[in-house]
Amino acid sequence: MAGEVQQRIEEKLKSAFSPQELAVTDESALHHGHAGAPEGGQSHFHVEIRADSLSGLSRVERQRAINKVLAEELAGPVHALRMTVR
Repeated sequence: MAGEVQQRIEEKLKSAFSPQELAVTDESALHHGHAGAPEGGQSHFHVEIRADSLSGLSRVERQRAINKVLAEELAGPVHALRMTVR
């Protein structure tokens, strides 16, 4: 079952980009015991997204657009966000 942070990320990305494909994976367990990895997870995520609204943008522009949408999460509970954007 997806956690609260993961659900917020999914909802925000769906709303902002209307993706054709979206997968948000909580990878926090892979970082257990590392700096920035709090107990309970919900801190490290992998976003895989395919959205026409991101086409035509450079890799950096796509990442900036996603980071802007997820600014609240990146300033709070999310320590790391890995992205695959198609």
